[in-house]
Amino acid sequence: MIEVRGGTVLPAVREEITLVTADGLTLVGELAMPVDREPVATLVTLHPLPTAGGFMDSHILRKAAARLPAMADLAVLRFNTRGTSSERGTSQGEFGGGVTEEHDVRAAMDFITERGLPRPWLVGWSFGTELVLKYGRDHAVEGAILLSPPLHRATQDELNEWRDDPRDLIALIPEFDDYLRPEEAAARFASVPNAVLIAVDGGKHLWVGETQTRRVLSEIVGAVNPAALPLPDEWDV
Repeated sequence: MIEVRGGTVLPAVREEITLVTADGLTLVGELAMPVDREPVATLVTLHPLPTAGGFMDSHILRKAAARLPAMADLAVLRFNTRGTSSERGTSQGEFGGGVTEEHDVRAAMDFITERGLPRPWLVGWSFGTELVLKYGRDHAVEGAILLSPPLHRATQDELNEWRDDPRDLIALIPEFDDYLRPEEAAARFASVPNAVLIAVDGGKHLWVGETQTRRVLSEIVGAVNPAALPLPDEWDV
């Protein structure tokens, strides 16, 4: 048995993939799948702000791909939005301020459809939540999970459009977030009564540390495949 820690990478089938956008760009990414069984659901992850260091390897998304195919039977798609670089490579294009990235979200969802991957959920973190709120309703997803939503580029009108959407909208709001804390989040999301706001005591925008990582990954799995809870602290190698 090994203890599951920050750098733990559990077994999965990992495939380097490319996405092609409607405006002709190639984006680089990775698909992680369970080793010996079909996934029960799919996470389509959208990373934090690339101009502030966000990319497909931002730690919560990297750890989701490292652990959740094995722990929770989930497929995890990560990719660099336009103009973003990581060890996997650099996606073509330039940062579009959350506007031209609409094409990036669509390319990811087209990939999911082409592969026939089941029960897609959008998981956005910070800037990624802006893309979820702006464009997620246009796609056949079961729901969306927002990690540290700043509600900066996504307007109140765009948030309000989720009011009558029957799909799950779950937001994890850190107690000590740099941009949107629980009290303000409750006011901003009040127009979307179906939204589930989860205030995380002690949480911070970047979810640093294993305790916060475990909390975030557990909330994701609790929404998408609750039968896999609780996530184990150890793994039999």
